Amino acid sequence: MSDLSTKRRKILPKSDFGEPGSRKYPMPDKSHARNAKARASQEYNAGKLSASAKAKIDAKADKKLKKK
Repeated sequence: MSDLSTKRRKILPKSDFGEPGSRKYPMPDKSHARNAKARASQEYNAGKLSASAKAKIDAKADKKLKKK
């Protein structure tokens, strides 16, 4: 996975986040999208994330992963 510095994360548009309102699960590239899906699954299994939020993150990550 490429390194995402604090400075670069701050300049990412809201559309590059799985949860844009809270700027969680950044997905500027495919490796971060795969990681966001994995972290969302972990949070869901731990009961810290709702099923609908997980579904939104997964859908956004899937879109990012299908782009060439």
